[in-house]
Amino acid sequence: MIKNSIPFLLFATILISIVSCKDEVLPKPKGYLSLNYPEPKYVSFDKTCGYSFEYNSIGRIEDKGDCNFHIVYPKLKATVYLNYRPVNKNIDILLRDAQKLTYEHVIKADGITEQPFVNNKHKTYGMFYEVGGNAASQSQFYVTDSTKHFLMGSIYFYAKPNFDSVLPAAHYIKNDLRILMESLKWK
Repeated sequence: MIKNSIPFLLFATILISIVSCKDEVLPKPKGYLSLNYPEPKYVSFDKTCGYSFEYNSIGRIEDKGDCNFHIVYPKLKATVYLNYRPVNKNIDILLRDAQKLTYEHVIKADGITEQPFVNNKHKTYGMFYEVGGNAASQSQFYVTDSTKHFLMGSIYFYAKPNFDSVLPAAHYIKNDLRILMESLKWK
């Protein structure tokens, strides 16, 4: 019985060797995420509130009442929250609240970079915060004229914070926030 199984085993081994010999298996090369965003086109936003600004036209503005607005970026799955407050001898409280909101992200953030903002022409003064790491918001800012107006803005994505995943979109919208701050005019 062993004599009869030897030719079968030999035949099976040769058959498996021939069938299994294919091209050399190579590992897949590392892939890099390639996200292409449209060239920004900025349009003016001017309502009956105490301020006007320019924003990227791929964003959609939603009025939330009391001069508060959301700029929704559906394709980027993000929203910029704009919160307006009148200044009535409460500038210290408003500044403290804006800073507190930013530094609540310090638990998840790798670092927070503060960039002062001054535009004497439009009488706008403030701070731009860039939050690194897996924080819920990668960019925040506040702008004020110190006497009548105070505007706070922050960006949030509709995803679990993962800095590597949202970095390209966060970078794109961060530039939009800078344009918003630079174009902001009080009425």
